[in-house]
Amino acid sequence: MAQRVLKIILPSKEQDEAIKLLEAENNTIFWQEESSSENFVVSALTDAEQSEIIMDNFERRFASLPGFRLIVFPVEASIPRADIESSENILNGGDTDSGKKPKAPRISREELYADIVDSTKLSSTFVVMTILSTIVVAIGLQQNNVAVIIGAMVIAPFLGPNVALALSACLADKDLGNNSLKTLVVGSTIAAILAICFGYFFEVNPEVHQIKTRTQIGFSDFLLALASGCAGVLAFTTGASSAVIGVMVAVALLPPLTVFGLLLGSGYVSEAIGALLLFCTNIICINLAGVATFLSQGVSPRVWWQADKAKRATRRSLLLWSISSLLLLLILIILKFR
Repeated sequence: MAQRVLKIILPSKEQDEAIKLLEAENNTIFWQEESSSENFVVSALTDAEQSEIIMDNFERRFASLPGFRLIVFPVEASIPRADIESSENILNGGDTDSGKKPKAPRISREELYADIVDSTKLSSTFVVMTILSTIVVAIGLQQNNVAVIIGAMVIAPFLGPNVALALSACLADKDLGNNSLKTLVVGSTIAAILAICFGYFFEVNPEVHQIKTRTQIGFSDFLLALASGCAGVLAFTTGASSAVIGVMVAVALLPPLTVFGLLLGSGYVSEAIGALLLFCTNIICINLAGVATFLSQGVSPRVWWQADKAKRATRRSLLLWSISSLLLLLILIILKFR
């Protein structure tokens, strides 16, 4: 069971109120570290799934006070080990004294946001990694080399923007959504233009297996993209390593986009359209699964008026991605029986 240390800084006059809030939480150990004439510091050790409840309680009570800070630290290990039975009680929906309970075994909303927000920034690193991964995957596709293609996916930076786009709907965070969408569009455009240049200057054989398979859409491609979206969200919300999951998401996005560019640059327009449809299918299904997974894990804003706004945004997002996926299925059926 993952644990977190919460370091809480408050004006000294709020010490008694802060101690009462911590005493009301189960499976939480706290201690006062230091104090001064103006501020005091208290730290608490708790399960990662419990940390959001504590953070919400303190933010609700003290957010308007000058000098209030709450800092979260991950815990590698603690002795004695965490109480497995009490931790399982939390995960199974056991009530806490604060009257709330975690909906799913995940990290806190603030940790999740901090992990994701940096990946939405359109930085020089993102652009360089996109260029490098496109070059490598283009070579792998032309050589029909699966190992090279998978290697390119390790450096492809497409996981973060897609997960952030799904999270922005659940939190009704317009800025996060705009930044992630901008980063995703710019990255996709760079990859497509670079692949078109490759296709124009180098000979491309559309019959190569790794290229040809990405010009056709099947039901399994929908399942792959849905699984990738779920896995990408779970990698972030559980605090697990996202490296391998990032490969899975990148496999669903970068190869078909690169195939589209290679074929379009070489003049194989009809085959290129098939690869583009596969790319669009994967984008839609990844985000549909991402929003649904965040929703099932109870990720939502803290305050009620933002929560109501987020519910509407989530419903609109689910409706948009669902309709888009149905339209793509209809196009697939028409093309198949044409």
